[in-house]
Amino acid sequence: MTTGTTERTAQLPQVSEPRNPGMALDMDWVRAVQANTSAIERRAATLPGRRSVKKAHQAAWLLRAISCIDLTTLSGDDTEARVRRLCAKARQPVSPALLDALGMERLTVGAVCVYHDMVAAAVEALEGTGIPVAAVSTGFPAGLSPFHLRVAEIGESVKAGAAEIDIVISRRHVLGGNWQALYDEMRAFREACGAAHVKAILATGELGTLRNVARASLVCMMAGADFIKTSTGKESVNATLPVSLVMIRAIREYHERTGIRIGYKPAGGISKAKDALVYLSLMKDELGDRWLRPDLFRFGASSLLGDIERQLEHYVTGAYSAGYRHAMG
Repeated sequence: MTTGTTERTAQLPQVSEPRNPGMALDMDWVRAVQANTSAIERRAATLPGRRSVKKAHQAAWLLRAISCIDLTTLSGDDTEARVRRLCAKARQPVSPALLDALGMERLTVGAVCVYHDMVAAAVEALEGTGIPVAAVSTGFPAGLSPFHLRVAEIGESVKAGAAEIDIVISRRHVLGGNWQALYDEMRAFREACGAAHVKAILATGELGTLRNVARASLVCMMAGADFIKTSTGKESVNATLPVSLVMIRAIREYHERTGIRIGYKPAGGISKAKDALVYLSLMKDELGDRWLRPDLFRFGASSLLGDIERQLEHYVTGAYSAGYRHAMG
């Protein structure tokens, strides 16, 4: 990433990677996966203070962060009007005047993420923009509806125009060590998605141990997941740096063995610009610059965008604006 405010790579089209075809379940590999919790936590604790980016450098990184946001609304009171307003924000996440001052011509978010019932409205609102619609599926957030209904839900979302499907795994398979069942479930979900990319939500806050997180990450990738994602955002513990480190290193090992790049999506609890900078630097350190583009990295967040806007406006004007000036819709 370049560091001047004339940096324009944030609005580049998503780079196409080969789909993850998956592989046969390799239980020797799965069983060999371990996680040194104390070492992981020590490493994670150092991350917020390891890099300090300021001024033009920070503005460039924050513009990149915006391009990697899955702008999300997953509320019981969602309406088509709310989704259309969110899609308008996705098309123009930062005011034209501010973009011009930053030397940017165009910037959009990575995707818009909604419940199945809102997919059609989002697809219509985003027509012609190239911004994909992601649908949460498979009995989100608990993943406890009957299996055939979870598979059918994927199919309905794809028919409605969703280009990405965020599925939730059955936590009981992980907690019980039933890796074959998790593999078979993920494989069925991947097949039901067809051409739509699939993000496997691990609900890491409910998996018990970091070793379980590491093994679940690997099994889902073996079964064909295009992305692995921390959380639904509905658990009591969502994205954390230790969990992210474990999942990112699983992605790195999978890439080293197979040559396939898998995406990563931390979700839930990431609401400050400074947090986004930490996650971006973690991706750069562990996986390299290629994972700093929206086809391989996403933030599952909405409130994050408002704080990033405020930081960018402060960089341009020298003053912080009121939060209400950066509404999501």
